[in-house]
Amino acid sequence: KVYVTYNEVHKLCQASADRILNDFQPNLMIAIGGGGYVPARILRSFLKRPSAPNIPIQAIGLSLYEQLPSKDPSDHVETPGTKVTRTQWLDFSSLEISNLVGKNVLIVDEVDDTRTTLEYAVKELQKDVEVAAQKLGKASKTRFCIFVLHNKDKTKRGHLPQDMVDEGRYLAARTVSDVWINYPWEATDIDEHDKLAGSQLEY
Repeated sequence: KVYVTYNEVHKLCQASADRILNDFQPNLMIAIGGGGYVPARILRSFLKRPSAPNIPIQAIGLSLYEQLPSKDPSDHVETPGTKVTRTQWLDFSSLEISNLVGKNVLIVDEVDDTRTTLEYAVKELQKDVEVAAQKLGKASKTRFCIFVLHNKDKTKRGHLPQDMVDEGRYLAARTVSDVWINYPWEATDIDEHDKLAGSQLEY
């Protein structure tokens, strides 16, 4: 297990902000819950331009990880599942959401593990945006980009659109080995979490 602190998350977002601003130029962020919420909010502070409004953040809820039974009730073990469950989605009937058609949309999550969740999010959002564009009579293309804090260096089950890969519309602040990452927002004892983070070797 690897323990990541809030300070590290903050610095990863800060280090990635210039490229996101220059290359992606997002008009809207979509955070994948629950791991994408905190990075998206931190990132928004670094993406703020003088005299420009804050970039709006919308949220979707997707679940892939499954909790495995354990003999010890306090030992929660999760493993990547194979089926993505949609627990929260955007309301494309609202004016605010329909306005994202033809814009640059940054999808934010904490980790790219099997890539299954990211593949699902991009595919489903693209489909919904295309339907919304047809209803609105808009021909302009919506451009999706992805930002994650950590990309696990492993064979992926999911795949991203080829044009997204070719155009470099994917950014991981850091690529790591296939380790289990404990983020601070998952901790019930933040002092113990930070202590474990401080005592671990560089990952």
